[in-house]
Amino acid sequence: MDTNPLQQQQPNMDSHPISIWEVNKDRLATMYQMISEPPKLLRNAAGKPSCCIFRLPQSLLEINGKSYNPHIVSIGPYHRGEPRVKMIEEHKWKYLGSLLARTEPKGLSLKDYLKALEPLEQQARECYSERINLTTEEFLEMLVLDGCFIIELLRKVGLLVRFERDDPLVHMVWIIPFLVRDFLRLENQIPYFVLLALFDLTTTEEHKENGKSLSLLALEFFNNHMQRPDHVIQKHHNLTGKLSNFNDISKTFFEISLVIPPGHEEPRSSNTIPTHTIHCVSKLRRAGIKLNPGKGESFLVIKFKRGVIEMPTITIDDFMSPFLLNCVAYEQCHKSSSKHITTYATLLDCLVNTYKDVEYLCDRNILENYFGNDGEVAQFINNLGKDVAFDMDRCYLSKLFNDVHHYYGNSWHVQWASFKYTYFNTPWSFISAFVALILLILTLVQSLYTVMSYYPPL
Repeated sequence: MDTNPLQQQQPNMDSHPISIWEVNKDRLATMYQMISEPPKLLRNAAGKPSCCIFRLPQSLLEINGKSYNPHIVSIGPYHRGEPRVKMIEEHKWKYLGSLLARTEPKGLSLKDYLKALEPLEQQARECYSERINLTTEEFLEMLVLDGCFIIELLRKVGLLVRFERDDPLVHMVWIIPFLVRDFLRLENQIPYFVLLALFDLTTTEEHKENGKSLSLLALEFFNNHMQRPDHVIQKHHNLTGKLSNFNDISKTFFEISLVIPPGHEEPRSSNTIPTHTIHCVSKLRRAGIKLNPGKGESFLVIKFKRGVIEMPTITIDDFMSPFLLNCVAYEQCHKSSSKHITTYATLLDCLVNTYKDVEYLCDRNILENYFGNDGEVAQFINNLGKDVAFDMDRCYLSKLFNDVHHYYGNSWHVQWASFKYTYFNTPWSFISAFVALILLILTLVQSLYTVMSYYPPL
């Protein structure tokens, strides 16, 4: 039987071509190498309680990037060598020289500083979430230079050591406030135990007689800008003063500045009833809920009772705004940290929707605005709680959130408060309501006389 030549040329549609692909050995080797190498940008150590100095996630940097970057001084490795910090970098060496001038006559040289920190090198590296590409010599030099600069500045501001006559860091009034803010930025830190080691090493008999610890000097240094009562600082110092051993490595200069009031523990387990968010100030007022300035050692002490939220006054300015942002970022990164500042930021974000809410909080002396106009403060507060992971059921204000929500949901409260808010909130609204009532009464009387005129008297 003859076969059609056209059919012989037509390929079989059901068959599949077979190709032999050789795996590139170099590619395999590269893949295995990537598998074996530990992460560098976010090391496994970042998940340990000992890690306390973090690179911030990109989501936070995109919202408030400038608030996390140091402006004039670099502390630690993350921003080391950047052009904007070179001016103060030169003065770090000057401050190290002034410290050596006091300790070298007593037999304590620069070599002794470096040797004192050598046993702490690995422990210090473990405090950073990112791998530090510095040699041992470079890393120890950085710790000595930055640590001694901070300690010397604290002693001078604390009047334990005199400033030099022509020291520009004290005579140019803008520098110290910028240094304070930069010391509190999350990426701009060295471990607290490194500071403590250098502080103890360089404390002379003259300084010991004064009796001020490193934590007290730090708290007083920051309190020049936070303006907290002296008894609050002393109480907090009694707690932080216990950090006298090198095993407590989950502390930084940043964390020492926080004053978290006792008695505000977060629930260990979630509530059986989910925690509810609350409405903004404008809606709460229409429901009869008032906001009054409260009294407390910290702005975190917030109470709700009988339709009144009490919030201690907080000042929003160029210092407090980056401080709050870095606090929230710290709590997002550190697994063992409380979430108190995040909770407070979430509460503010709930209360403030527009500039009118900020205006009311300022009128009630709950907010003191030295930041900008009311619209800018509203935007800052909204950004403060943006893209933040937060478990409302486990926060220390979960009961307050629920109590305010239930009070708001009471229909009698809402109806009566809405009536008062609409007609008696201002003198003009009261006058207009009163005039409307008079007109209504006169209209009724007129209608009554009109009806009665159709019926003759008996």
